Amino acid sequence: MIPDLGKYASDVLSAYAVALLLLVGLIVISLRQSAKARKTLEDAERKSRK
Repeated sequence: MIPDLGKYASDVLSAYAVALLLLVGLIVISLRQSAKARKTLEDAERKSRK
């Protein structure tokens, strides 16, 4: 199923690998920031109820 990329195969595949790593990195960063924001919000709500 992989197309014949000829002499550009390594360049194209490495570009796909870098793009995939960047996407995974962005997802991980987003999930961490979301968890941190959720915790901060829960702490603020808990303090305001007291």
